[in-house]
Amino acid sequence: MDQLSNFWAIYSNLILAIGTNALLALSIYVTLSCGMLAMANAAFMGIGAYVSAYSTMRFGAPFPASVALGVLAPALVALVMGRPTLKLSGVYLAMATLAFGEVVRVCIINAESITGGALGLNGIPALTQWWHVALGLAVTVFALRRLATSRVGRAFASIQQDEVASGLMGVNVVGHKLVAFVIGAAIAGLAGALNAHLTFFIGPQEFGFERGVEILTMAVLGGITSPLAPIVGALTITILPELLRSFEGFRLAMNGLILIFVTVFLPQGILGTIRGITRARAR
Repeated sequence: MDQLSNFWAIYSNLILAIGTNALLALSIYVTLSCGMLAMANAAFMGIGAYVSAYSTMRFGAPFPASVALGVLAPALVALVMGRPTLKLSGVYLAMATLAFGEVVRVCIINAESITGGALGLNGIPALTQWWHVALGLAVTVFALRRLATSRVGRAFASIQQDEVASGLMGVNVVGHKLVAFVIGAAIAGLAGALNAHLTFFIGPQEFGFERGVEILTMAVLGGITSPLAPIVGALTITILPELLRSFEGFRLAMNGLILIFVTVFLPQGILGTIRGITRARAR
């Protein structure tokens, strides 16, 4: 029992970081499963984190209410910006959502009276418990698995395969893309709200371009074959820096190399490749 307590005391932050990163990977998994390369998830995480933390510190909102606000705020922002933005596709959509992320980061820096500016918000109450993260992750995975087998999920898969053909078959392409975009933003906001009440401090540098690349890397590494695949990627990307502490300064370069490696050699991701090998052996 003492060994378990010591293990949790040492590695609790790492384990909870895996959980919040898994939520972030699932947030971009939703948009990728609908054929969209949207890179605004780090910005949505930041919106959720700041709204949740500010509601707790400024208004004394209960923790469930502050988390709910952290989920709702980025979902509403995604709903507003999604309609014009999602008419773009491919690299143009990626550029537009990256630009939105920079706009959010600059707004956070300039709104010093609310966000603390470049210094960030400090002294956030540590209200997040391990079961909050576990419950959020379990509910998200369950909902996404049910979504994948629903009519909406089948429309997502159809749009991913061929957007033009889906439109000709009567699928509301823009509408379904907007649904995926809003769901992804809400999940990213949940991760931000839980993370804000876990780390005591949040700053604008946590939600910039590097975090966006990290989120994409986690999803691509695990694969987008099922909601469980991005969790594998999040587990790998979160633990890897702990194993390679001497290369911490090259973290962004390592993420880039991982993206190149997976794209060339593991296009289905880790979990998809394992499933492919298993099925081949079964035959």
